[in-house]
Amino acid sequence: MKLSQFRFELPWKLIASEPTRWRDECKLMVLHKDSGEIEHRQFKDILDYFEKGDTFVFNDTKVFPAKLCGNKEKTNAEITVFLLRELNKEQRLWDVIVDPARKIRIGNKLYFGEDEGLVAEVIDNTTSRGRTLRFLYDGPYEEFRQTLFALGNTPVPKFVKAKVTPEDKENYQTIFAANEGAVAAPAAGLHFSRELFNRMILKDINKSFVTVHMGIGHFRKVDVEDLSKHRTDAERMIISDKAAKEINDTKAAGHKVVGVGVTVVRALETTVSPSKNVNPADTWTDKFIFPPYEFSIPDALVSNFHTPQSTMLMAVAAFGGYENVMNAYQVAIEEGYRFGPYGDAMLII
Repeated sequence: MKLSQFRFELPWKLIASEPTRWRDECKLMVLHKDSGEIEHRQFKDILDYFEKGDTFVFNDTKVFPAKLCGNKEKTNAEITVFLLRELNKEQRLWDVIVDPARKIRIGNKLYFGEDEGLVAEVIDNTTSRGRTLRFLYDGPYEEFRQTLFALGNTPVPKFVKAKVTPEDKENYQTIFAANEGAVAAPAAGLHFSRELFNRMILKDINKSFVTVHMGIGHFRKVDVEDLSKHRTDAERMIISDKAAKEINDTKAAGHKVVGVGVTVVRALETTVSPSKNVNPADTWTDKFIFPPYEFSIPDALVSNFHTPQSTMLMAVAAFGGYENVMNAYQVAIEEGYRFGPYGDAMLII
């Protein structure tokens, strides 16, 4: 398929800058992929479509304060650094993205915070935008990490809101976040409340957790028309023995597996065996899903509404059918559904 096939006009007013007051009270569009039928519900109604023995698979990654604002030496130019992953604990090395990257060179020093802040030196160019930074800090590691994270902000994407608020620290985190490492929230999971989890228990609907540390590659512009030539950023993913067994047992018993978000589906499809079982794994995935694609594991998908030409939209279209999903998106625009990580949700069954 072609990149241009995922272009549509999205009014910017439909990108939500704040979540709904209660997590599970956003709007929910239900798309029946076999018929193309669309229903309009509230998210808290989602359990109406599932039964005892079905399993929801969640991404339990935890967003850390990965967005640092600082200044370049000499010119004092303002820069933003996204911490992607720690490369070396002892040497304080981090893989980062710098914005704007154009004038950042190897050897430049970057300053964060006031007198008690941090200084970092650029020691490598990993990509056109990516850099390796060495933080110049002589104190104990835990003290360094506390200082680093105290200077960081919640990495809400710029297209959602220009300036983060203290409330974003809680809003841009799922209630089940457990394993720190993400620089973007698994947005489909943001809608699940404790009340909804309690109702799942009462209905004997299962919960299983995998970990995919989301990077910001999902928000990068795809710059090739032929999607088969696009390469996505790799992300760390962990599927435990317990999670693999829970998912495989659900499939074997004839019940539904529900992927909560594109990252979960991507992880499940990365480790699937020829016999269509999920294998435990602690690895990296750069799997890029776009139509046409035959899914082996998930029977249903929960997702937010994504921006035009995004890789997340492409994965959703692969699951729900290209024509169904693109039609549903037009209906969503007409009905005033809210887009982005703080927006409304879609269930494809």
